[in-house]
Amino acid sequence: MYLVHLHLRRADGSPPARLTALIGAGVRGAARAGDGVEHVAVHADALPHPVLGVYVVADRVEEAEAGAARAWRRALAAHPELTGWVLVEARTPLDVSFYERLLDAPAAPEAGGAD
Repeated sequence: MYLVHLHLRRADGSPPARLTALIGAGVRGAARAGDGVEHVAVHADALPHPVLGVYVVADRVEEAEAGAARAWRRALAAHPELTGWVLVEARTPLDVSFYERLLDAPAAPEAGGAD
């Protein structure tokens, strides 16, 4: 499971209006099974942009980020209250791809040797 942050801003550059918890429910409701979205938390006071924390079940970080972004696009189309919001970026808050590469790397030979 990955935490993907959807950073949002107002399309017209105006100061951000407050996102409500209903926005999170709208994104969660717009997600399809293939998106892997399990939960959405709203961080309305995050700076410099409000953030939706989207918990996504996926095999790779790129899949998680794409699934969260797809759910956002569907929610944007389905909920008029999201009109005027733009997705700045969808990314995990940590560089998990580094750790995934470590897990995928072949095991190093054990230290020591013959006695």
